[in-house]
Amino acid sequence: MLYLFYGPDELARSEAVAELCARVPADVAELNISRLDGRRLKLETLAAACEAMPFLADQRLVIVSDALKHTKAGKERDELRAYLDQVPPACLLVFVEGEDVDRRSVLFTQLKKSGELHEFQPPQGGELVRWMTERARRFGVRLDPPVAQHMIELAGGDPRMLQTELEKLATYVGRKGTITVATVDLLVQDSQEQNLFAFLDDLSMRRIGAALRGAHALLEDGQAPTYILFMLARQIRILLGVQELVAQRMRPEAIAAELGQKPFVVRKAIEQARAFGHGELSELHARLLELDLATKTGRIQPETALELFVAETCVGGARG
Repeated sequence: MLYLFYGPDELARSEAVAELCARVPADVAELNISRLDGRRLKLETLAAACEAMPFLADQRLVIVSDALKHTKAGKERDELRAYLDQVPPACLLVFVEGEDVDRRSVLFTQLKKSGELHEFQPPQGGELVRWMTERARRFGVRLDPPVAQHMIELAGGDPRMLQTELEKLATYVGRKGTITVATVDLLVQDSQEQNLFAFLDDLSMRRIGAALRGAHALLEDGQAPTYILFMLARQIRILLGVQELVAQRMRPEAIAAELGQKPFVVRKAIEQARAFGHGELSELHARLLELDLATKTGRIQPETALELFVAETCVGGARG
């Protein structure tokens, strides 16, 4: 039997593969499950894995990752397509693709003809909220739809990330507990805040290419350049406060209480503040205020101001 699992929902793909693996008796699973890297797949290696006799089981399971994407067009692809008709009945051959596949390729056409295709798209909107409340029930906790929506707004819509956050929250509230907005705010990191932290990391290390990519990623997340400049100024004020309180030998927990920030925000800010010299953060903050005024008076476009700030910071600090 042939399968093709593809699509951007990595969690759903992984769970579908795990479900197939669970069909193999656990005590002989290691002898009857083969995993092959499609980026370096040789036809003879695939054939050997598929044609080995099952050991104390009805079938073997062969899982091949990213073969459709990396198998070269021409002879290599044609030979693999021909072999798909020769896979023994005692073998379940599963192709798993991490990205969308070329539906025009001969391999996709053959798998569609001879096997089962399963496309995994991440749930969205109300479907994603329902998915989260059901997952919470599996963890033995309660998650009401408005709280699930709040989680999505903070952590984003990636099912793998949401599953990780749900596991963490379920552990915190305990079995039969209820996940509340307050619990989410305490434990779930804002994905945009994480992106901003990564952006600041690149700025502090003067990695201009990575910092520009980070700025563009924030823009692609739907954030206006004026808002990113505002958030940068806010974060630099936090770094200034952290820098001052660290100099007073305050502990991170005390700094978090003093600044009204989450502990993980302060711990990250302490790391970032170390990368900036004395007075440098104040200079950066002043430069952001200048650029903010310039955007509001029409002297510079906000996106250009953001890129200029990145360039100035990475080549030696803001210089007015």
